[in-house]
Amino acid sequence: MNTSQDPFGARGSPLSNQYSAYKTRHVFPFTALVGQDRMKLALALNAINPTLGGVLVRGEKGTAKSTAVRALAGLLPRIPVVQGCPYSCDPQIPDILCNFCQVRLAKREMLISVTRMVPVVDLPVGATEDRVVGTIDLEQAIQHGERRFEPGILAAANRGILYIDEVNLLSDHLVDVLLDAAAMGVNVVEREGISVSHPARFMLIGTMNPEEGDLRPQLLDRFALGVEVQGISDPSLRAEVVRRRIAFEADPPGFLARWAQAEAAEQARVVAAQELLPQVVLDEDMLTLITRLCAELQVDGLRGDIVMYKAACALAAYGGRIAVTDGDVRTAAELALTHRLRRGPFEHTQLDQEVLNRSIERLRSGEAESDESEEPEERSNGGGGAPDQVFQPGEPRPVGPLPATTERDAPFQQFGRRGPVTDAGPTGQYVYSAIPKPGEHIELALDATVRAAAPYQRRRRLEPRTSAPPSPGRLTPPTLPAGRAASDPLPAILIRPQDVRRKVRQGKAGGLVLFVVDSSGSMGAERRMEAAKGAILGMLMDAYQKRDQVGLIAFRGAGAQEVLPPTSSVDIAERRLAELPTGGRTPLAHGLRQGLETIRRTRAERNRTAPLLVLLSDGRANVPLNGSDPQDAARRAARELAIRGIQSLVIDSEGGRLRLGLACDLSREMGARYVHLDDLHAGALMRAVRSEPTRGSSHRRAR
Repeated sequence: MNTSQDPFGARGSPLSNQYSAYKTRHVFPFTALVGQDRMKLALALNAINPTLGGVLVRGEKGTAKSTAVRALAGLLPRIPVVQGCPYSCDPQIPDILCNFCQVRLAKREMLISVTRMVPVVDLPVGATEDRVVGTIDLEQAIQHGERRFEPGILAAANRGILYIDEVNLLSDHLVDVLLDAAAMGVNVVEREGISVSHPARFMLIGTMNPEEGDLRPQLLDRFALGVEVQGISDPSLRAEVVRRRIAFEADPPGFLARWAQAEAAEQARVVAAQELLPQVVLDEDMLTLITRLCAELQVDGLRGDIVMYKAACALAAYGGRIAVTDGDVRTAAELALTHRLRRGPFEHTQLDQEVLNRSIERLRSGEAESDESEEPEERSNGGGGAPDQVFQPGEPRPVGPLPATTERDAPFQQFGRRGPVTDAGPTGQYVYSAIPKPGEHIELALDATVRAAAPYQRRRRLEPRTSAPPSPGRLTPPTLPAGRAASDPLPAILIRPQDVRRKVRQGKAGGLVLFVVDSSGSMGAERRMEAAKGAILGMLMDAYQKRDQVGLIAFRGAGAQEVLPPTSSVDIAERRLAELPTGGRTPLAHGLRQGLETIRRTRAERNRTAPLLVLLSDGRANVPLNGSDPQDAARRAARELAIRGIQSLVIDSEGGRLRLGLACDLSREMGARYVHLDDLHAGALMRAVRSEPTRGSSHRRAR
């Protein structure tokens, strides 16, 4: 890259227009929000100390998460920026100016300072990597032969707020980009013949609904503070929310005027806290309390300690104090540690306020940690002749990875980590280029197109120039675009249709693992249901790691029930599984038919999904379907699954010395992989997964 040229262009950030619109857009006032005090406090602390590291807001829909984030910008004072800089550089700190501003200084240009609101930049879940990190300017490359960088979302978010709604649904490769930029404060782009780095210091705020799946632990730890929000149950408060929202929508300027005084007071409080923050003192006793508390709670890493220190200081400044108190540490712990205590997908550890208070009091008094531990509460299994029992899951078994369930040729719409998908649309990672098919809508691979056209440039410049009108829907040779005269200068690069290359993107998609579980009375014998639930937990762990959706169907009594529709939350699946009762007769055919119906519905909604059906049963059926023999009905339902090409796995739960092998026979009808529950471990499942099942093939128990 020619460093003498300006690699950033003169147009600035392509997102700059949204800020002028943002200034005139009416945003609901921060102080007018009803309730959700903990969320508002976490956002205010990040406004006081932007180096805290952001906020993760978890909660159900309709709890004002997005509204609060957008209202936060109204509390922040305007910031000075270099006019025309695509990265909003601070003219008062010349040491961290971007290359764009440094080039202007080298040319002895004056950097004009202007002020503007702190930007709030949305990162859509479906954003492309080019859009996030930036890419090469196509117009400059073709017309002038210059490799000029076009900044992306990370550039626009510098010194502002990067807001990610539904952050748990973000694709993995974009998560990696965010982690790198958030950790270093710099975005490094090396692609298509350019190498550019620019500042990317932003306040990361994410919102999510836990029912749609959880975050990767690496990204979860990057959020300094975590807040759980819940819907308002008090009818009077709900009525106040409605009144304020209706009043705002009816007359936004008037509503803002009524809340202007409260907004000004809160803004003055935040500004005063920012000015007071450097004077806040956290003494050694408080630091010792913070580190001992994190050690006692077994918080991984040191980020929790650092965040608690900063949050406690910000809390003191917010309260107008220069000394940190125990109360500041307690509140900081609730905000900084709750989302860091969880180490696995099925852990429901919460930072109880009473437990936290006792820990702080004990650490303050110097007492040693008590060795007494409470015995876990045991749930009744419904003994005493009760028809139904509830068995708690046994220890999760390390069963190993489940088979890939994603169709390579299916449209890519759901992110995950199960299987690779080529041509993953605009959201995948650019891996190579290809020649487009006739009439195909393409994403231009500029680097490959230029390389293909480069050997012919001298010959093409000697060819006669024509002025043909463009053909609809086709890329025309740019030797002489329509409307240009033969005397006009040629573009820097002459590209013909045969040179054009398209980008091929690759990603990983999540699949669907549908558990069809026998919860009839026979599963209560020898506590087979306990072992079965433990096996399912092991497979749920694999589904969690691969970002699969999971569903749960149980059959018992007179029919089958969809206990859990397909969801990305394995937490909910684990809870529904633990609550699943055992008892009654065995309507096996009903369970298989319900599984087939769920898969039909899922495929209609998400045509990229190739589900995996996991049947856990001993294969015995004693409830008829439409008056037919129960066992024949089960075999017919199994054959229908095989005919429709549905991947399946049969886990045989049959116990006792006398085994009929009905589940093994059923797996042949299904064309399914087979493994016995007693033999279920990582090696056995891997051998079952790698086998190629066919109807009528012999199945042997994996040992």
